[in-house]
Amino acid sequence: MAASIRLLVRRVIRLSHGNITGPPAGLSARSGSCRGPSVCRCFSDAAGDRNTHFGFETVPETEKAKKVYKVFENVAEKYDVMNDAMSLGVHRLWKDMLLHVMHPQPGVRLLDVAGGTGDIAFRFLEYVRSQQERQQRRAARSMQTPSWEDISSNYSSEDVIESQESSAVVCDINKEMLKVGKQKADGMGVSAGLSWVVGDAEELPFDDDQFDIYTIAFGIRNVTHIDQALQEALRVLKPGGRFMCLEFSKVTNPMLARLYDAYSFQMIPVLGEVIAGDWKSYQYLVESIRKFPDQEEFKGMIEDAGFYTVQYYNLTGGVVALHSGFKL
Repeated sequence: MAASIRLLVRRVIRLSHGNITGPPAGLSARSGSCRGPSVCRCFSDAAGDRNTHFGFETVPETEKAKKVYKVFENVAEKYDVMNDAMSLGVHRLWKDMLLHVMHPQPGVRLLDVAGGTGDIAFRFLEYVRSQQERQQRRAARSMQTPSWEDISSNYSSEDVIESQESSAVVCDINKEMLKVGKQKADGMGVSAGLSWVVGDAEELPFDDDQFDIYTIAFGIRNVTHIDQALQEALRVLKPGGRFMCLEFSKVTNPMLARLYDAYSFQMIPVLGEVIAGDWKSYQYLVESIRKFPDQEEFKGMIEDAGFYTVQYYNLTGGVVALHSGFKL
């Protein structure tokens, strides 16, 4: 109920046309979606006459979300196949690296935003399960020649291990993407600890301080107000929680950059047409990558939102960057 009320308040504020430069009286930074040193752009941007980019096209801010929704509605059925085709399968290694850096332990709660097809959530649950099995094997080995004190201690530790249940919430604004993710989960027999929620990255339908880890993989560049999505990520994380973003970025090697540009603009839309029957959506996806901030600029945006110890890792020469920060 509290989350629903906050969601309604934020929507009313965004739809208002007043010249608001800060949070209104009585609305705390914690319950609103503006915090950190930035002047509340999410309030002042609500006028509705501002423009933004949709790929290389300039569109009113009010139209971008609808256009992005249509893109992913069109590509949902072929999304995973196209990911393999476009990246030659390397996207799997990027996502594995995300989990390696995350190194989640049993008992943590994950929110994966814009994660409709479930790739990150599936990896997370498998990783945590393997960690839990490793702990149980260690406990079993220590029981081989135990003392009375060891037996008592190990029984207690096994109870703790069994009670450490992790969970993953996949949140996506696009129902078609969630539908594909659910179908994959059913096919893999994955259901325990996994839930699916329709929600907007800029107005998450969750209470404050709910999650240990927030991830968003190849999704934040499609958000209209990136700063607002970052503020929402900070709000729903618990103190000590971690923000992790996997996103296409700026290639650091000039020769690789030229090859990457040629491949992106000349091959990816063609693959989109051949495999998914949709040239235009994949042309947008290529263009949206070029409009996204580079590694340092995005790091600054994460820090402005209020995260600490922000750092990034370049993958495949900067084709993709993994950004990480903590809520203190």
